[in-house]
Amino acid sequence: MQLHFSPSMRSITISSSNGFIDLMKIKVAARHFSYRTLFHTILILAFLLPFVFILTAVVTLEGVNKCSSFDCLGRRLGPRFLGRVDDSGQKLVREFYNILNQVNTEEIPHGLKLPDSFSRLVSEMKNDQYDARTFAFMLRAMMEKFEREIRESKFAELMNKHFAASSIPKGIHCLSLRLTDEYSSNAHARKQLPPPEFLPLLSDNSYHHFILSTDNILAASVVVASTIQSSLKPEKIVFHVITDKKTYAGMHSWFALNPVSPAIVEVKGVHQFDWLTRENVPVLEAVENQNGIRNYYHGNHLAGANLSDTTPRTFASKLQARSPKYISLLNHLRIYIPELFPNLQKVVFLDDDIVIQRDLSPLWEIDLGGKVNGAVETCKGEDEWVMSKRFRNYFNFSHPLVAKNLNPDECAWAYGMNIFDLRAWRKTNIRETYHSWLRENLKSNLTMWKLGTLPPALIAFKGHVHPIDPSWHMLGLGYQNNTNIESVKRAAVIHYNGQSKPWLQIGFEHLRPFWTKYVNYSNDFISNCHILES
Repeated sequence: MQLHFSPSMRSITISSSNGFIDLMKIKVAARHFSYRTLFHTILILAFLLPFVFILTAVVTLEGVNKCSSFDCLGRRLGPRFLGRVDDSGQKLVREFYNILNQVNTEEIPHGLKLPDSFSRLVSEMKNDQYDARTFAFMLRAMMEKFEREIRESKFAELMNKHFAASSIPKGIHCLSLRLTDEYSSNAHARKQLPPPEFLPLLSDNSYHHFILSTDNILAASVVVASTIQSSLKPEKIVFHVITDKKTYAGMHSWFALNPVSPAIVEVKGVHQFDWLTRENVPVLEAVENQNGIRNYYHGNHLAGANLSDTTPRTFASKLQARSPKYISLLNHLRIYIPELFPNLQKVVFLDDDIVIQRDLSPLWEIDLGGKVNGAVETCKGEDEWVMSKRFRNYFNFSHPLVAKNLNPDECAWAYGMNIFDLRAWRKTNIRETYHSWLRENLKSNLTMWKLGTLPPALIAFKGHVHPIDPSWHMLGLGYQNNTNIESVKRAAVIHYNGQSKPWLQIGFEHLRPFWTKYVNYSNDFISNCHILES
C-alpha cells in the first residue's frame, strides 16, 4: 500500500501493492490551503487507515486467487447491486435436486456395495470419481441402511425394557425370601395383625379405609409409609393389604416387624377370603389358566409382529399390554371389593406403584352424587401424551360389538387412586357387566382390547364415574421422562404407571427420589438385600 501526494498537493492517492487502485482523491483548494484543512485531511486519513489495513489483510489471504480485495468485492457484490447474479451455482443445485428426486422414485441397484462410514464414502468418490447419480444412489442406500439399523436397535431396546419391567429385581426377591424365612422362625413376625383389641376397627366406617392389592413387599411399604406420613390424622387410617399365597408370609412379617402405629394394618392372602371361590370368579380362572392367554402374555412377543408397519411407540404400548400382571388375580381383585369387605361403606383403592404426598382424608368428604367411582379423567390436561386417553385408545372399534356399544370419543379415567362408594356399588350390576365383557373378549381371542383390567372396567363403570380434581392423582411417571417436576411436587398422589417403576434400574433417575424417600434403608432386611444400591 502506498500514498502518493501530487506535486501541487491538490490530491492524495492510495494504491495497493499488486495493482493500482484509485481509492480516494482528496482535493485541496490551491488558494485557501490552511492548517485547518491539513488537520481535516489527516483526520480523514486516520479514519481510513484501519480499513485500508483490513483490506490489505484480505488481499494477502486472497493472494492465491490473484485478485485484489476490491476486484473480488466488485466481482462478488457488483452484480448483486446491479441485479445481475451469476446463477451457475444455483443451476447446479437445481440439477442435483432433480437427480435426487429421480433416484428417490427408482429402485436401488441390486448388489450395490455400500461404504460403512461417511469418510469411506468420500474416499471412494475421489478414487472412483462417482457421477452425481451414483452418489445419490449411494447416499440414499446408506441412509436407508442406517435407518433400518436404528429402528431395529430401538425395537431391541423396547424388548429388553419389557423384560426388565416384567422381571423381579434381585434385591426385592431377596427381601421376600428373607421375610418369609423370618415368618417361619420368628414368633414376632407371626403375631396377629392387627392386635385383637383393634379388630373391631377393621369394619368401623368412622375410620379411613385404604385397600392395597400387591405381591411387592417393598412397594407396599412405600405406599403405607407415604400415606401415614402425609396424613394429618394417621390414627384414623386403616390399611387392608391383600396379597397372594406365596407372598403372604413375607408381607405379614414386614408389617409385624415394622409397625406403623398409630395407623392400623391388616394383611390378608387371597386364600383367606371365603368369597373368592371358582364359582364366584369363573372368568378370571379361565383368564389365568387358558393356554392361549398365557402364551399371549408369556410367549414370544415378536411372533407375528410386522415391525415394518409399527412405530416404536405403538410397539411399546403393545408390549405394555402384554405384561403378565394383567392375568393376575391380584390385578382383577379390585372389582370384588364390595364382596370382600361387606361391612365397609367408603374406601380408597390404591395401586402399589403410587406415592402419597398429601393428606387424603378430604376424599371421604367428596360428594360423589350417587356415583360409585371417584376418579381422575385422563382425556384432558397439560400433558398431551399422558392426559389424552379416550375409549379409542383402549378398544378395537373395528370389532362390531365394540362399535355398537361404545363411543370412541368418551373420556377415559384412571385406576390407581379411586374413592369407591361401596353402598352405591352394591346396588349396581358392575361386577356382572365386567364378567360379561371379559367373556366376550376371550371368545374373540382378545381382539376387542389388549390392555389388562382397565378396558373392562371402563365399560363396567360406564355411567358410574364421578370426575375428581386432577391434582389428586398425577399419572405417567413410569413412562413419561419429561414429567414436569413442579407438577409432581404439587400432586396429592403421584403414579408411576408404565414400565419404568422406581424400584427398577430402568426407572427415571430424576423421578426416583420422590419414591425412595419413603424407603427405610436403615432396616436390616433392606440393607442386607442391597436394594437399589448403585
